[in-house]
Amino acid sequence: MASTFQTYILAAGRDFYEGPCESLVVPTSDGYCGILAHHTNMIMAVVPGTLSYRLPGEEAQEVFVSNGMVKIENNEVLIVVGIVERPEEIDENRARREAEEAREALLQKKSIIEYRNAQAQLARAAGKLRTKHHMNRTQK
Repeated sequence: MASTFQTYILAAGRDFYEGPCESLVVPTSDGYCGILAHHTNMIMAVVPGTLSYRLPGEEAQEVFVSNGMVKIENNEVLIVVGIVERPEEIDENRARREAEEAREALLQKKSIIEYRNAQAQLARAAGKLRTKHHMNRTQK
């Protein structure tokens, strides 16, 4: 049996998961970060993308996460994000509309704040679509 570590995945409005975990792969501002038991203590920024986690005795599962942070300390991992969604919870049509709206907003001459908001919206929508499509490919 592989070593495990205590994991807490929290999103605004819901506690997604609390319990033992064998591995995590988290989308961070520096790329994907793999986490195993007894990982070095650190704090990283989470960016929109696919988070993969493996519970003891199970296959890896994937979910979409939005911006947030991950803290690794003393064999415990805390992930706090705005949104966490399972692939089956993602509305693909809505995510496509959000991506298109964000692309359109990026083309408009707007303030830097509106531009950054549109970039964030596009990143979230693209991350949702990647997570949804990856699930569809693995189920075939």
